[in-house]
Parts: sequence; structure tokens; C-alpha cells
Amino acid sequence: MTGFAEGRRVATVALVVRNYDEAISWYVGKLGFSLTDDVDLGGGKRWVTVAPANGQGARLLLAEAADEAQGNAIGNQTGGRVFLFLETDDFARDHATMLEKGVEFREAPRHEPYGTVAVFTDLHGNLWDLIEPKR
Repeated sequence: MTGFAEGRRVATVALVVRNYDEAISWYVGKLGFSLTDDVDLGGGKRWVTVAPANGQGARLLLAEAADEAQGNAIGNQTGGRVFLFLETDDFARDHATMLEKGVEFREAPRHEPYGTVAVFTDLHGNLWDLIEPKR
């Protein structure tokens, strides 16, 4: 027994962006995410979350950079490594749709022991995997 509740999960991941509305437009328009929250916190700050339209997985908190240090992290929050993994049940369908919507893939799809995968970039250059895991 660890002393922690069993019902815990990673629910939200913060992603530093240049502009709330630009990021909302990209994640909703290009990835088909849903806008789950857009709350004015005053002083130009907002609580903005997006999530896959099916409601599965963690939400992204789109956090507009508040200063130069945060601005410098935009697009490189993980030092050039893949940052987030968008899991799908139909790689070919989602890959084709994303290409049609102008999402930039860095490579052709490849088949790995763990599934079909291709790296793409978000609007700021963060690296993502689109992945259909082997079941």
C-alpha cells in the first residue's frame, strides 16, 4: 500500500503558447480537439483547455507566455524530444485528415514493434507522435 488514492490520473498538461486564440484555432481546427474551458481570469489571463473530441486522455492547458523566459520555451518545452503522444485507433484515417488540414509531419509513417507512428509538429514546433499502438 502506497498511501495514495487509487483514483488519481494525469488530467491536464500545461503547454506554453504565444496566443490563446491562435492556439485554440490550431488545436480545434487542425487536430479536431474540443475547447473544454475558456475562462477569463482577469488581467489578460485565461484558463483555456482543449482535449480530444472523444473526451479521452489528458486535457491541454494552453498557457499564454507571461514573460520572456516562458516565451523562450515556446516550441521547445522538452529540449527537442517528442513531447506529447496522440493515440488513435485508426492511424491511416487520422494521418490523412491531419495532412489535409495542413499538419506538418516530419517523417513518413513507420511501423515499430509497439505500433504505427509518425512525428508531427504543432503550431509552435513542439514534436508530437501520432500513434496507433499494437493491440
